[in-house]
Amino acid sequence: MEEVFKIRLKEELSHSGMSMNELARCIGVTPEMVTQYFTTKKMPRLDTFTKICKALDVSADYLLGLTNL
Repeated sequence: MEEVFKIRLKEELSHSGMSMNELARCIGVTPEMVTQYFTTKKMPRLDTFTKICKALDVSADYLLGLTNL
């Protein structure tokens, strides 16, 4: 699940036109923390995950790899 999350997070961030810094600002974390979501096994807290879904306008199920939509 971690790998799917990383891949889809990168894809959705790219599609959104937002930078990692902008996403970090939107979800209330540091840019370094967003980088960790892409490069380590670090997963966001549930409240932060919800903010990511809203900021990128994507479903939680999709980011977690539960659906392909």
